[in-house]
Amino acid sequence: RDVIHGHRTVFPIPLAQAAAWDPELVGLAAEVAAREATADGIKWVFTPMLDIARDPRWGRVAAGYGEDPFLGSRNAAAAVKGFQGDDMSAPDKVAACAKHYAGYGLAEGGRDYDKVEVSMRTMRDVYLPPFNAAVNAGVATVMSGFHDFNGIPVAASRQLLTEILREEWGFQGFVVSDWNAVMELTQHGVAADGADAAALAVAAGVDMDMVSLAFASHLASLVR
Repeated sequence: RDVIHGHRTVFPIPLAQAAAWDPELVGLAAEVAAREATADGIKWVFTPMLDIARDPRWGRVAAGYGEDPFLGSRNAAAAVKGFQGDDMSAPDKVAACAKHYAGYGLAEGGRDYDKVEVSMRTMRDVYLPPFNAAVNAGVATVMSGFHDFNGIPVAASRQLLTEILREEWGFQGFVVSDWNAVMELTQHGVAADGADAAALAVAAGVDMDMVSLAFASHLASLVR
């Protein structure tokens, strides 16, 4: 479940949490959300959303921690620790998911799903730090974004999902695609069909295909 800013208890939206300038409060809210979510049988949450957002036209600004990479990184680490604690298998802890990796908040013109064109220097200075902080805090999972990054959809980007995330940062968890993003590789025009999309995504570093069934339908035959 998303569990973006609370589960039964509804806390201020993440943007408002960021406005408190208090990562400890962010962590406490995550602790309560984890306790309530696990009581309902939920052990994995699609949060925190760590997209740095500087275009108020983007409709998902409310779900992130604002425009500053330093504050975003502090809140990222606090949220991960709040959700997972020292042992995410504890009965009142959940596995967190850092999303949407990476640069999703840069969608051109503030239009959701749109393309992202940005230099790697800006990515490393502004948009990657919160995700790096989440990885350093031990986040269990990372969600790859829908968007294309400098012409390559993130779900097919070995640069982002393997070279930076795993090889450079040492991420040991698993990557889940955003909703239907693997099959959307066909709509991006980089995959010919579902089998091609599955091959591109798994080779890039996507471990779990959310919703589209491209992995379930094609990976076994592709391996054979």
